[in-house]
Amino acid sequence: MLVKDFDFHLPPELIARHPAIERDASRLMVLNRRTGGIGEDRFRNIASYLAPGDLLVMNDTRVIPARILGRRESGGKVEIFLLRRAGGNPECWSCLLRASKRFRPGQVIDLATGMKAMIRTRLDDDSWQVEFIGSEPFDSWLEREGRIPLPPYLQRDDDERDRERYQTVYAQTPGAVAAPTAGLHFTRELLTELEGKGVVVAHLTLHTGLGTFLPVRVERVQDHRIHTERYVLPRATADAILAAKERGNRVVAVGTTTARTLEYAANGDGNVRAGNGDADIFIYPGHCFKVVDALVTNFHLPESTLLMLVSAFAGREYVAEAYREAVKRGFRFYSYGDAMLIC
Repeated sequence: MLVKDFDFHLPPELIARHPAIERDASRLMVLNRRTGGIGEDRFRNIASYLAPGDLLVMNDTRVIPARILGRRESGGKVEIFLLRRAGGNPECWSCLLRASKRFRPGQVIDLATGMKAMIRTRLDDDSWQVEFIGSEPFDSWLEREGRIPLPPYLQRDDDERDRERYQTVYAQTPGAVAAPTAGLHFTRELLTELEGKGVVVAHLTLHTGLGTFLPVRVERVQDHRIHTERYVLPRATADAILAAKERGNRVVAVGTTTARTLEYAANGDGNVRAGNGDADIFIYPGHCFKVVDALVTNFHLPESTLLMLVSAFAGREYVAEAYREAVKRGFRFYSYGDAMLIC
């Protein structure tokens, strides 16, 4: 299977560079795997496609303001991109460093309001361990001074609106550097409506990493090595999945991050293990889904691992047809774009 099999033409004007005025006003494409139909609705009407007892599983990760701007002691500009905490010291992080000149251990980067970044050691070809030193806890400083790490394809800097809109309304656990974008369409009112209908809601946490943005650089899909992401799957969520299966209801994954976590945590018989760790499952056509019965997702980049996962769930040709139809109808693509329900 070739990566180019997941390519498609997307007119640049269909990339949603800003969020919709209202979260749930986005358009919803509905794919019915049983009939092969392609329907259209508004996201705020998603309750009409769910039955009482269906289980929505959502990723409650919270995006951290992971982009930090600073200067070397010489005055040169530096951009620091946080990846994850490094070791037991809460002030130490694994980071990407970007500047016009190379870095070396021991260098100090001056940041806003007196915070400093000390480069400790190189971790691999791309990342460094950096310790942040200041008069206040780094997490407090970061929340105030950090920048929201918008995906590069938006081709703009973050603004104040992104601090709210590049988070789900149910985000709880800080740690992601990219939003679980399928969840961006839900409002608190819509969640209340769903629960009033009898739809069950459960949560897990998967801290979406920088690998979400990285292109697939091999020709054959099978040769790609997926990035790992930290996850926590609570016992209550595992129990809710088992209960939904036993009563004959569907498990609806909100987003590819949720789907990856559920499939990673599944036993051979489809039971989900509560726990935590690093999820490194790469899902592409040929994967047999053990847990997920329906999927809420956005429209993804050509040749991306996210598109491959969606194609594995609904079928490559069916998804390709749906994407052609989405382009024809002028759907908005990517993180701030419209949504798809595959059921």
